[in-house]
This record gives sequence, structure tokens and C-alpha cells, in this order.
Amino acid sequence: MADDALVIFTPSGKRGRVARGTSVLQAARQLGVDLDSVCGGRGICSKCQVQPGLGEFPKHGVTVAPDALSPINAVEERYDRVRGLKPGRRLGCQACIQGDVVLDVPPESQVHRQVIRKSASERVMVMDPASRACFVDVTQPDMHEPSGDFQRLSEALEKQWGIKGLQADLAVLRGLQPALRKGGWSVTAAVHDDGTGAAPRLVALYPGLREAPLYGLAIDLGSTTIAGHLVDLTDGAVLASSGLMNPQIRFGEDLMSRVSYVMMNPGGDVEMTAAVRAALADLAAALAEEAGVDAAGITEACVVCNPVMHHLLLGIDPVELGQAPFALATGAALNLAAAEIGLGSIAPAARAYILPLIAGHVGADAAAVALSEAPETRPDLSLIVDVGTNAEIILGNNQRVLACSSPTGPAFEGAQISSGQRAAPGAIERIEIDLQTKEPRFRIIGNDHWSDDPAFGTPAITGICGSGIIEAVAEMRMAGIVDASGLIGAAEQVGTPRCVATGRTHEYVIHDASPDGPRITVTQGDIRAIQLAKSALYAGARLLMDEMGVDRVDRVVLAGAFGAHISPKHAMVLGMIPDAPLSAVTSAGNAAGTGARMALCSVTARRAIEAQVHNIHKVETAIEPRFQEHFVAANALPHATDPFPELAKIVTLPDVSFNTGGSGEGGGRRRRRG
Repeated sequence: MADDALVIFTPSGKRGRVARGTSVLQAARQLGVDLDSVCGGRGICSKCQVQPGLGEFPKHGVTVAPDALSPINAVEERYDRVRGLKPGRRLGCQACIQGDVVLDVPPESQVHRQVIRKSASERVMVMDPASRACFVDVTQPDMHEPSGDFQRLSEALEKQWGIKGLQADLAVLRGLQPALRKGGWSVTAAVHDDGTGAAPRLVALYPGLREAPLYGLAIDLGSTTIAGHLVDLTDGAVLASSGLMNPQIRFGEDLMSRVSYVMMNPGGDVEMTAAVRAALADLAAALAEEAGVDAAGITEACVVCNPVMHHLLLGIDPVELGQAPFALATGAALNLAAAEIGLGSIAPAARAYILPLIAGHVGADAAAVALSEAPETRPDLSLIVDVGTNAEIILGNNQRVLACSSPTGPAFEGAQISSGQRAAPGAIERIEIDLQTKEPRFRIIGNDHWSDDPAFGTPAITGICGSGIIEAVAEMRMAGIVDASGLIGAAEQVGTPRCVATGRTHEYVIHDASPDGPRITVTQGDIRAIQLAKSALYAGARLLMDEMGVDRVDRVVLAGAFGAHISPKHAMVLGMIPDAPLSAVTSAGNAAGTGARMALCSVTARRAIEAQVHNIHKVETAIEPRFQEHFVAANALPHATDPFPELAKIVTLPDVSFNTGGSGEGGGRRRRRG
């Protein structure tokens, strides 16, 4: 009988000959098979389970005998008795190969398993995280062979896990000796390998076998809001999501106003850096509390942000980004200690990864959108619009990808709106206006019923969020309350007392619970803020289309915090996006956040986007004369010159004009566009 045996692993199809008596786990490692293990082959973690085949396998040209694996041993019997093994399953670290065998590695035993995540987006999430947990036995100290505890831990990890050249920061070294002694010289090491060839790093150490998974933070650091997800690094599951307002908003509502603050206030950048880092620490604590996990188990973070936020987070003066040629201090992806960006309350030596920036005004958030949506893999022409205070716009296909940023301001996020607020319970998020009576009905966050439904009840209505104000303005245009130039008509012009004079202009009352409750209106100033924001958005998209030499796109993807909540019809009525069949307009939700999660879960995804950013051509809106031309024409609702034939198929916009001055105190006045 030969001294070796043929082993075939499915579904990978990898095969090879190994010495008889070799454990299945050892064979998997020799052949490069994706078989998980945390306990290092002690039969404790059960992550190396396999399903052996039996009988003939003509496809593989092998017959598997009943004794192809060693008999079930005491370790497996105990595990099955205490925790249970599925019928036929074996522990790969205990079962030894005695003859030719076919072994199936189930999905839960694969390190880089693919998990379909439905909560945030429909996609296959490939798990290939930089952090992994390794259970290891460390030799106790010996007076006759003096060496440091860290050196013996490093030797154990190299011997038992093949991890060479381990490095450790002082933050984790401080807790090294207590962890080793509390665990009886058996510990779980969280090791971070970023896949760049740099030395692996010890980011945390836990006494004994850590049963809980390692966690990561995916953070989308926006100009107005900061969104975060706490992710299980075992399967990519989102355990908690939360958001907060960016505290830097008190220094300026948009990016350029914050750069101006730094220019006019020495040390202003230091103030803003401290504020945003404190916010990240608060967000991390809130996410850990919501998920009910120990923050010490959070071993890494992935952050995406625009260039100004990027520089301020890192403590880099952003002044150069406020003037041509908008030079970045660095646009490369960064791997650094999480504590350096304010995340010192998680694992003691946790790491942070910041995606690469595309250009001076097109940041890591745009790179994350590109990673999430991958327009370079599609033959059709995609327009991807990530709406926020600073909109990121990507246009491309498998031939060419373009990108630009457009300064839309915070109106889309509810800021600069008279009754605006962030998306929170009580905020109006949906609205419909009857075309005949001009009466509104609405839905608020936290209530599934419309306001004219008796089941709506008497909840606390607090304001209107970004998606709500967009729908409100679009509905007002469709109902003839607002004309194409953006003017609100007087009550007698429109035919509803809900249009109320306010000086020389008018406002439309959506809800009035005064004096004890809120009075929620859409003012002429609100309309103007939305016009300016949507005009910047449309002009940026149109500029990319000019550069590409096209007048139409095949599909439009709305991304960003409000992208999942605004209907394509309302976006088209406003002229936020170019005309397209409504069926071709879809939502990607927070695509930047999704890209951040992808990079958090996979070092392969990091390498992919680092390579892709070099292939994206950046168009600078600030120096393009055509941007201003498109901007002025886009002030009209939906547009002054571009035809919208697809929109006309589903909506007939009233041909009204309030430019000539209405009767009454609040009569409209002639206004210039632009």
C-alpha cells in the first residue's frame, strides 16, 4: 500500500497527495484549501468541519472506502456530545487521512465564504478580512531560557499558524502579560494582515479561547452626517447601524466654508479635527452599545470621506483644497492606527483603513461608490449620483469611467430648510398633494400610515427631512403650486388657502399644529435652496455627459442617504437627474457605506479599488465654463432647455407662471434665473 493518499476537496476542486496520517486540516493548508480554524487544531472551535464522501466518484476517478478517514476520536465524541455535529460531519483537525478521500468544505467552514447581504444591498459580499482570530498555546517563561512573553507568543504564532514577523504596538503590549496569565498561557490573538506585504500586527489579545467574533467599523464620514455600521468580520453581517450630525457643521455648512474658516482662523483646522474625532469615538461607542458587544472586540475600521473631510480627519491643513489646482496632501490609501483618528476606545491597537482618493474634489467616498457599483464591469452607460452636501457623480461603462464632484450644499439633507431636520422619527419623509384640492397628505418616519388615515393617530410631527422636502417641491410643481421658475403662487392664483403670504413671497403650509405644535411649511427660500442644490447636481451630471459625448444614459443610480427614499419620478420632476425611463432609475441606498463595508470585509476589494482609481478620469467642475451654463439652465423645474420626453410620458406639468406679480400682499415678483 502506498505511503500517501489522494485527497480531493470540494467545492474548490483542489487535490493532491498527502502522507497517510495527515490531518484533514493539515492537508487543506498544504493544498491551499479554504478551511477555517481559530483554535489551531485543538477541536475546540469546530470551524474546520468537513463532510467526507463515500463510494464511487467517477468525476474524480476515485472510490472512497469507509475507512478513508481515521475513526472518530474522543475529542470529536466530546464535541458532538456537548455541542453537536451534523450527521456525517467530521472535525478536520481531528480526522486523519488513511486512504483516497473526497471531502466537502461546507460554506460555514470556509474562511473567505461568500455571504449575500440583503439588508443594505443585494450583492455577494466576499469575506477576506484583514483581521483574524488565532487561538494559540504559549510556552511559559523559564529562568533557564530567558525570553520575553511577546517573543514566545510570536514563536507560537509562527509555529502553530505560520504567522511570521509579528509586530505589536505599545498599546497592546501593555495588556500582554495579564492576558497570558489569565488565560493559563492559552490566548486568542487578533492578528491584522493588510495584504500589502507589511508585517502582520497584533491588534488585541484575549485570555483563553474567544468565542465571540471579531468586529469592524465601516464609516461614511460626510460633510453633514456621519453614518456607521458595526460589522461581524466572520460573515459580514451588519450588527448595528447609526448616524449623527458632523459637529464640524458649526464651523461651516459646506466644504468651502470650512476651508475659509481655517484660512481666517489660525488653528481652526485643529478645532475641526478634534471635533470630528470625538464624534467618531461617540459613534463607535453607540454602535457597540446598540449591538451589545464589547468594544474591545472591534479590531479595525474602514473610513470613506471626501477630500476636505479626509484632510481634517487626519489633521492635515485643507487650505490647498480651497484653491486651484486643488492639490491633495496624499491621495493614496492609508493603513494607520485607529487611535490616530480618534478611535482609541476600541481594541487597543486596532487598525484603520482609508480608501484612496480620486482627485482634489473627488474623494474616498466616490471611490467607495465606484467599488460598490463597479460601472467599469458593465457594457451599458451608468450615471451614479451619490447625493449629499458635496455630491459625487460617476459616469461610465467598461470602456471609460469619469467622475466629478458638485457642491450641492446641505439642503438635500434637511439643512438650510425652514422646517428641515435630519431623518429621525417624526420627520416627514413622504408627501402627496392632491392635484385638484391642493391638500397634502404625508408620512413620517416611524409611522407606516398616511396622515389622512385614522390609524395615523396623533404622533409627534417634528419637521421635514431631505427626502420629504424633495418630494414636497416636486409635488408642488405637479399640483401647480410652484411654476417652472420656482415661484410659489398666491392663494387666489393657486386656489388654496394653504399658500400664505410672507412679505413679498409665499409659503405653502403642509402641517400646522400651532401654537402648541410645529408649523411645517415650504417657503420661497426653501424652494430656492432646492433649486440651487439640484442645479449643481444636474450640471455636474451633464458636464460628464458632455465629456463622454452623449446626450442620454442607459441607467441612473441614485445613491446616498436619501437615494433609497426618493422616488425616481420626483427626482425627474425636479430635474435632479437627466431624463430617462423611470424603469432605468434605481436606488443603491448608501453606496459609499456599502463600499466601505466591502473594503472592511475584504483586502482583495481594497486592492481592486486602489487599482481602479487610477483608471477613473476626473472632470473639474470648478474650472469648466460649461458647468455654469448647465447650472443656469437647470434652475428651472425641471429644466429650461433640455427636453424630458420620458417624464412627459407619465406626468403633465401645469403650464402656470407667477412671474408677473400676483394680486394681494404676497403677490409674486419677477425673478431672474441663475
